[in-house]
Amino acid sequence: MNPSPPAPTTEQVAEWLKQLRLSVITGASEARQHVQHQWRKPLGERVTAGVALADICISANEQNGELHLTCPVNRSRFREGDLLLLHRGDPFEAPRITVTLEEDDETTLLVLIEDVGVDYGALLREPTGWVLDETIVDMSTLIVSALDDIADSSIGREQILPLLHGERTPLLDMQRYADAEAYAHAHGLNPDQTEALAASYATNLAYLIQGPPGTGKTRVLAHLARLLVQDGERVFITAHTHRAINHALNTVVQLAADDPPVIKVGQPARAQDLLVTNYEYFNQSPFAESESGYVVGATPFATRTRRLSDVTFDTVILDEASQITLPLAMMAMLKARRYIIVGDHQQLPPVGAERLAADALERSSIFGLLVGRGYDTLLTQTYRMNAELTRWPSQQFYDGRLQPATPAIAERRIGYPQPPSQFSELLDPATPAIWGVLEQHHATSYNAAEAQLVADLLDTLLQCGLTPAQIGVVSPYRVQAREIRRRLKYRGMAYDLRRQLVIDTVERLQGQERDLIIVTLTTGARDFAATVAAFLFQPQRLNVAITRPRTKLIVLASPTLLTVVPEDATIAAQIDLLADFLHSLPTYPIAQGAP
Repeated sequence: MNPSPPAPTTEQVAEWLKQLRLSVITGASEARQHVQHQWRKPLGERVTAGVALADICISANEQNGELHLTCPVNRSRFREGDLLLLHRGDPFEAPRITVTLEEDDETTLLVLIEDVGVDYGALLREPTGWVLDETIVDMSTLIVSALDDIADSSIGREQILPLLHGERTPLLDMQRYADAEAYAHAHGLNPDQTEALAASYATNLAYLIQGPPGTGKTRVLAHLARLLVQDGERVFITAHTHRAINHALNTVVQLAADDPPVIKVGQPARAQDLLVTNYEYFNQSPFAESESGYVVGATPFATRTRRLSDVTFDTVILDEASQITLPLAMMAMLKARRYIIVGDHQQLPPVGAERLAADALERSSIFGLLVGRGYDTLLTQTYRMNAELTRWPSQQFYDGRLQPATPAIAERRIGYPQPPSQFSELLDPATPAIWGVLEQHHATSYNAAEAQLVADLLDTLLQCGLTPAQIGVVSPYRVQAREIRRRLKYRGMAYDLRRQLVIDTVERLQGQERDLIIVTLTTGARDFAATVAAFLFQPQRLNVAITRPRTKLIVLASPTLLTVVPEDATIAAQIDLLADFLHSLPTYPIAQGAP
């Protein structure tokens, strides 16, 4: 257990807030300067670097904010969900339209217009000659205003700051604890889930639930939300992505036999996978005049706009909280007086945190700051991974406490409706995890041999009778993921099949699981690996990548990666960690230039 920090003085708290505010402003400025620096480079250079697409044609307009785009070639690093800038060739000159990439089928894209007042007719009058560039939306003004409210409001001074600085320790109401414990037993929760649910329900201020891979943290969150709503509480569920929010809200309603009062507030385009009703603004919802309990899901930013700015809650639940920065978390916390913080600091930290020193990295998220102070529960039973897949991450990240929930899960193996026609050793069900060794010395963020091998493996697995929904591919780099998808497309694989296959980076796979996962580490060039070492060897990234499968893990990697000799001792330790993992696996040598 980490002891609470000594109580700071008023002056120290003020200085801490000042530095936090400054970091937000500085970070936004640096991001803006980076994007503008990219924009000033020649278009051809940006296209080659994968940060722009040229010769775009607007092929259709649905009049609902969506645009259909086509381009002759797509070798970009763009990924669905990215914010992009659509323009006529100069990103500094009008017309400039901010869009979100919704669907990416190589040379055919669907984007959603984020700006208001766009003249659709004008777009269609000049359908050719458009360019897509990386962009950002600067939300620092909203974040800074929230930090100012933290300093000026009673809830900030009396609740949030004392909690963060260890001046207030949460207390439990033991009657509420007993009531929730009985509920948990009745609904089949395991002992750790029961403790997490009961303590979260009983706390007067805050509680943390640490959910390692496959341990059912979202299920606990959903049961907690239902308990609180039964008490008439107004519950706010938030996270760093719409995907995480939607998943949490869907889980709440999936647990229910009735029709629970759950909505989401936000853009309709972010609600396509929702099982609950989405409203653009809370005052349009049936809860606007309600005196009963309900659940509302939205981003932290929605609390600073007219979507939710005038709405207060009783409890805030922050999901995937290891990826929520302190300022964003504090923005959400202003909305209530009780905080349930759900996440896992051994999984991905906030974006960009890999650049921080180890001690700063731990505190970069709300979860990392508060975990270990005596008001948290670690869920220790995984319902995902078999015993072999669980063993190494359990020892390295969870003090050996993470275990398969049942003997049946521990012994689970991949099953193929038809035996593999090739790659029988790599795909052997008796070997739940294996290292496919490719001697690569020149590959950087793109590896043709690994991309070809992955495409061949995917073809074989589908021929074996596995469904696309059972398979996932993880790469550190978007360009490698795109190359694999491109190869599948030009082999003639149907679009619907390719959409069901998740081939993406670790960030996109966090929170997901598949029966079989292929990890393509891609890089073989030692010098390049050294330049991206803080990103490539990040332990949390490794943990997420190798804990996605239920039954089978195939890691494709060059041993050259393990020969990088960095000057930084922390990076050296991270390389040793990767070496320890790879050497814990049985190996299968793959000839140079495979397949």
